[in-house]
Amino acid sequence: MENNLSFSEEMDDEYEKLIRRMNPPMVEIDNETCNNATVIRVDSANKHGILVEVVQVLTDLNLIITKAYISSDGGWFMDVFNVTDQDGNKIRDEGILDYIRKSLGPDSWFLSSERRSVGVKPSMDHTSIELTGCDRPGLLSEVSAVLTHLKCNVVNAEVWTHNTRAAAVMQVTDEETGSAITDHERLAKIKQLLCNVLKGSNKSKSAKTVVAHGVTHTERRLHQMMFADRDYERAGDDGLDDKQRPDVNVVNWSDKGYSVVTIRSKDRPKLLFDTVCTLTDMQYVVYHANIDAEGPEAYQEYYIRHVDRSPVKSEAERQRVIQCLEAAIERRVSEGLKLELCTTDRVGLLSDVTRIFRENSLTVTRAEVTTRAGKAVNTFYVSDASGYPVDAKTIDSIRQGIGQTILHVKGCPEELKPAAQESPTRSLFGGLFKSKSFCNFGLVRSYS
Repeated sequence: MENNLSFSEEMDDEYEKLIRRMNPPMVEIDNETCNNATVIRVDSANKHGILVEVVQVLTDLNLIITKAYISSDGGWFMDVFNVTDQDGNKIRDEGILDYIRKSLGPDSWFLSSERRSVGVKPSMDHTSIELTGCDRPGLLSEVSAVLTHLKCNVVNAEVWTHNTRAAAVMQVTDEETGSAITDHERLAKIKQLLCNVLKGSNKSKSAKTVVAHGVTHTERRLHQMMFADRDYERAGDDGLDDKQRPDVNVVNWSDKGYSVVTIRSKDRPKLLFDTVCTLTDMQYVVYHANIDAEGPEAYQEYYIRHVDRSPVKSEAERQRVIQCLEAAIERRVSEGLKLELCTTDRVGLLSDVTRIFRENSLTVTRAEVTTRAGKAVNTFYVSDASGYPVDAKTIDSIRQGIGQTILHVKGCPEELKPAAQESPTRSLFGGLFKSKSFCNFGLVRSYS
């Protein structure tokens, strides 16, 4: 059976290579036509999933897509994207423009199978751990403590929470060797202990731990994990009113055989990636689309069919599409205290920092952990476990617990700003943190 699947994948790959050689993709980058954006046109032979792969390349470069026109009816895929940098300027950097041409043009190679479309590649640099389970205060602290106890160093991680569920992709290395963990017995122990932490005292709730050698496109994978965990199912009042929730509607255009999906929501970076990713993973094909995100509100219109070429068939399916798109938009939205840690990396850093959050009754709602050249750049979004706004005393306690740091509070009342002095005797880390290790704290609502 496995041999037959492998042979089928190889045949699909060879067929796709032939199609691409006969019809190589064309990429045109225009900085003259539009006054306020760089225009990128992509023409290519069509296949399921190509749209999300193109959008993924642009969003991974942190480009802002202000407008997009998409058409993939028939065997050809034609897209036009208006993009800017984070400051709203045209893209002038030749290195970035050349990367776009190579990534989307004739030399690119979009892998065809769903297994590889999420970016799974062999690697001995680290071991990837995927976690899903029920969210609760202190969960990231407990997971980090277990990994530290097992002599695993977290080099990269991303954690999302939504609708009482939590998902994480964590890349770890062996503390002694600095490389991937390959011992099967040790991996089994890691899986078992982490799964126990995820289950907590509620054994009836589902929890899942997957350990693999390789890397994934983390954000794509997190969407898939939360979708598989059914985080889109709302249990009673979720605390969001109609004004906060995205406006998603699905109607059938019977004459043309399409279902028309319209979305209105507050704009934010990577919004287009999140919605296209979800439609693709739900096995819908986007035949036409119109995207307008030049103002504070984003408007998205998709003409879709299921991969079997049928429109949405029932009211239950329509509601599921709406719920899943709402969830995809909401997962990346965080409210609360934003903390950014920049310091020299070391084993146990994540465990120590999240322990201080837990001791101050803060819960992590989203986290991004990155290590580059021995430096840790970690961003956390935290809220008070009781549901109240984080107050000045908690902020000051965190500052004292971390040690010699600089704390910036942005977008909040004056009374929440921390005191000018801090007591070195209250430091829990002593000399483990250097001065200015926390380079940015802020009370913000993030859509990044």
